[in-house]
Amino acid sequence: MGTETIALDNERQRLATRYARLQRRYWAVETGLGGAYLLLWIGLNLGPRLVRSLPASLPWWASLLIVASSLGLPWFVLTLPLDFYTGFVLPHRFGQSTQTLAGWISDLLKGIVLAAVLGAPLLLALYVAIRQAGAAWWLWASGGFALVTVVLAGLSPVLLMPLFYKVRPLGEEYADLRARLVRLADRLGAPVSGVFTFDMSRRTHSANAALTGLGRTRRIILGDTLLSDFTPDEIETVLAHELGHHIHADIPWSILVQTAVVLAEFGLAALGLAWAATGWGLAGPADPAALPILALLLGGLGLLTMPLSNAYSRWRETLADDFSLEQTRKPRAFADAMTRLANQNLAEVDPEAWVVFLLHGHPTLRDRIDKAQRFAERLPATA
Repeated sequence: MGTETIALDNERQRLATRYARLQRRYWAVETGLGGAYLLLWIGLNLGPRLVRSLPASLPWWASLLIVASSLGLPWFVLTLPLDFYTGFVLPHRFGQSTQTLAGWISDLLKGIVLAAVLGAPLLLALYVAIRQAGAAWWLWASGGFALVTVVLAGLSPVLLMPLFYKVRPLGEEYADLRARLVRLADRLGAPVSGVFTFDMSRRTHSANAALTGLGRTRRIILGDTLLSDFTPDEIETVLAHELGHHIHADIPWSILVQTAVVLAEFGLAALGLAWAATGWGLAGPADPAALPILALLLGGLGLLTMPLSNAYSRWRETLADDFSLEQTRKPRAFADAMTRLANQNLAEVDPEAWVVFLLHGHPTLRDRIDKAQRFAERLPATA
């Protein structure tokens, strides 16, 4: 590793600020549109009118899927131009994306198929709970959420991620780095099934790494952009952060906390849905015509609880940063890694406080760099 500390690129920080503000603006627009769209459905009584137009002999689950499709398809068409702009045009405009148009369309189609394959059974399961459990449906739904979260966390690195990325074991050209990372994982009591890389460079210039999976599927995954642009010491500190999440049992804790949040959201949604079903003259909470009301309730409650979830996430990320610094004793490499992430990922170092409070699940990069520098000052001069 060289003797010069990596410096923040001021010009890229100016770009990062503009980029982040545009992303937040379009997120707010899409969120507002979503609320207005659902309110339009509810105000025009489209759900009940659609259900009444269907044959009376149609099973409830078929009616539900028809309502869901009728609700979702126009929304997809309405937001497709915005999604294209924010997901393809804007990243290219700011020099972050390397993805071709064909690649973007391919990912879009895969996402649609995946949403249908996963979303339809989950929606049906939710309505089975509403139909069978009565007023207590929200308890069953919350338990189901926890189960699905655990299953997806275990399957994600072996089934879901390969749908979008080419994932392969780290090659022999990185044998020393692979051995170093495996030793680190073993020393910290977080054995992994292997070290893998995935082709981030086909989509972006950004870099990332993760410790993914549960049990036998747990593995270290490094973006090829991280491998090509970061030093081994920097990669080690990034991985130590991820291993800190394992040592602190952050995945099970996160599932528990998120389940508690979802429990509260479903509980309040159950009250709102029961009230709305009476006020709108529906057959009850399980009426497929009530789907737009349920979607609005859950979406609104999700927005209200988002700052709490993000605050919890920032706390756990801070603990993982502390763990990385304590275990590697390489604060300079940690600070350089955070600085490279800011420069390479076009990430805002100093976002406004309200932005952090509402939207950020990580501490700011400025806080993380400053933490490393303070840690370095506490080390012996010979360290």
